Amino acid sequence: MTSEEILHRRSRPSRDSAMTEFETRRLPATRDVVAPDGSDVRVLLGLGGGGMAHFELAPGLTSCAMAHRTVEEIWFFVGGRGEMWRKSDTREEVVSVEANVCITIPLGTQFQFRSWGPEPLTAIAVTMPPWPGATEAYPVTGKWSPIVRGGGGS
Repeated sequence: MTSEEILHRRSRPSRDSAMTEFETRRLPATRDVVAPDGSDVRVLLGLGGGGMAHFELAPGLTSCAMAHRTVEEIWFFVGGRGEMWRKSDTREEVVSVEANVCITIPLGTQFQFRSWGPEPLTAIAVTMPPWPGATEAYPVTGKWSPIVRGGGGS
């Protein structure tokens, strides 16, 4: 099974039954997949309306700039320090991010993030609707030159 199939399966519940069963999951010790932006992803759980995952970008790295075709996201940062760039048709900004900061990435928003300091930048994100597959994210021209470890492009 490919990493994309793992991400798709874990974030999208089965529609075979009339009622979704409840689930419990611990944060995986290692990444499940590398996101298209180059960050490490640990897939958590999902329901019909959305999926949740943990994202991590090591210190000193800058993600690839991306946008999404059909999903929106809410990110809640839980560790590290960094910056998030977002751009829409009418607005562009860079915000400092660290633990306890929450941001939105509305549909079609271009975004890029970078991590600095001694700890990785980590966030819990909810994707709505659930992540549909490999063609969802597409690259855009970002604010910074990307610096990521190999493997981006899930």
